[in-house]
Amino acid sequence: MSITEKTEREGLGAAGAQLSTAPADTFAEAPALGVLGWTRWMWRQLTSMRVALILLFLLSLAAIPGSLIPQHSDQLKVAAFKVKHPTVSPFYDRVGLFHVYSSPWFSAIYILLFISLAGCIVPRSWQFVGQLRSRPPGAPRHLTRLPAYSTWRTDASPEEVTEAARKALRGRRFRTSVSETSVAGEKGYLREFGNLVFHISLFGLLIAFALTSLQKAEGGKLIVEGDGFVNNLTQYDDFSGGTLYGADDLQPFGFHLDSFDSKYATSGPEKGTALQFRANIHSYEGADDSKAVKGEISVNHPLSIGGEKVYLISHGYAPVVTIKDAKGNVTRAIVPFLPQDTALTSIGVIKAPDAIGKDGKPDALGFRGIFTPTFALDAKNGPHSSFPTLQYPALILNAFHGDLGMDAGIAQNVYQLDATHMKQFQDADGQPFSKAMKVGDTMELPDGAGSLTFDGIKTWASFTISHQSGNEAALISGVGAILGLAGSLFIQRRRIWVRAVRAEDGVTVVEMGGLGRSESARIADEIGDVALQLLPDAPVRPDDEAPPPESETPAVNDDEGARA
Repeated sequence: MSITEKTEREGLGAAGAQLSTAPADTFAEAPALGVLGWTRWMWRQLTSMRVALILLFLLSLAAIPGSLIPQHSDQLKVAAFKVKHPTVSPFYDRVGLFHVYSSPWFSAIYILLFISLAGCIVPRSWQFVGQLRSRPPGAPRHLTRLPAYSTWRTDASPEEVTEAARKALRGRRFRTSVSETSVAGEKGYLREFGNLVFHISLFGLLIAFALTSLQKAEGGKLIVEGDGFVNNLTQYDDFSGGTLYGADDLQPFGFHLDSFDSKYATSGPEKGTALQFRANIHSYEGADDSKAVKGEISVNHPLSIGGEKVYLISHGYAPVVTIKDAKGNVTRAIVPFLPQDTALTSIGVIKAPDAIGKDGKPDALGFRGIFTPTFALDAKNGPHSSFPTLQYPALILNAFHGDLGMDAGIAQNVYQLDATHMKQFQDADGQPFSKAMKVGDTMELPDGAGSLTFDGIKTWASFTISHQSGNEAALISGVGAILGLAGSLFIQRRRIWVRAVRAEDGVTVVEMGGLGRSESARIADEIGDVALQLLPDAPVRPDDEAPPPESETPAVNDDEGARA
């Protein structure tokens, strides 16, 4: 049983009440008959602290699948998961585990917690304001029933003791209220204020989470050095908008990738480990690129521009090639190859859909192979890269000709080669035709079908452009929740009463009692400090027992009301 419940039971009345703004726990109460009674009872349960904590715990559990299972925001991962787990995927789809944060069951928990916190905060706030405006309650009739109690007799008058007690309590930052024979002091209101700040901050976190979910938008873009990006839907490689934020809400800005710097460890056990990734750019807001300013984007240091954040995700190399068909038509291409390991062994395809064959008919050319920044060859790994920088770059390609399928009206992945309607070139021995090239080398296709020249290498970088409007609100709410929780845990709400009445023999009897929000020795220590502060103005009568020395504190009475 709490101190407040105990003091109310023992008849302390208002003196032992309202030490907290927490609503009464009515979980075990039977509701009154009728619809109104049941509604009132359910509302009390929903807005109780017990149910709020249960809902908060359920919300935490409900968010776990969203971290472990791919979400619809990344369709490629979802598709890969469904291929790998064909048995459980239909069940996950039915219960909404691929879109947890927009599923009905997650939304239900979220909304109930939102209502619970709102129904808890509003009445507690009004009650707290009322407590701040009210005076500390008067002293109870029986101070001996309080958890901390002390008494002594003095020759000072009751008025002198009362005034001295008021000054002592005011000096300790107690709010005081003086009656004819007693002084009431109350302190620790920041505890309840901390409670309210904590609850309001949780409410703010829910709002920030909702804003982030509804207004979140994210897109990716791969840019080769020398090229740029404009924040327009047509410029994205992929884009996913939020419920309240779509393509029409994109803010105008752009940036140009000037160069890309990378640095790796060159020796020791950490050889090949990345030390630095940095994209050097010129960025601008609006549609006017003449006012572009120089900047850089590195890992964990995104660029904030136009209300969006631009993150550096990855980088790689793009071979520069020149393709000639059988009729001498020239196609120049800069083709990004995608890294497959930490040494940046990369795979990619090169397409020439408009190539013409020797017979004058369309005969598209396609090339598939790998690029190695530092070429190495062994029996286990075959051709691969041994280091991620351009120490000995090589391009190894196989060649195809025929129909690329790009005129069928079906979208194709630019990083894959559909060889369904194509034939692979063969050498004189009937083996698949391939060639490893250094920069400047040329691959001559069999039968005069054309050629491919490896002209050079450029660097590319991949960026994610993200819009999240609730981050600032979430940060402020998180800090507020921590500060509010600290205040509610470490600040104690407490009351002290000092009563001075004249006994029948004309001597003034001084009584002190204290009541705290929780079972703690702090209230007894504070009673002792106030008693020692009063002794110069209300000294103990010489024929009475001396008060405890300064190193001691007044004894805390037991249930029978023993006196110190």
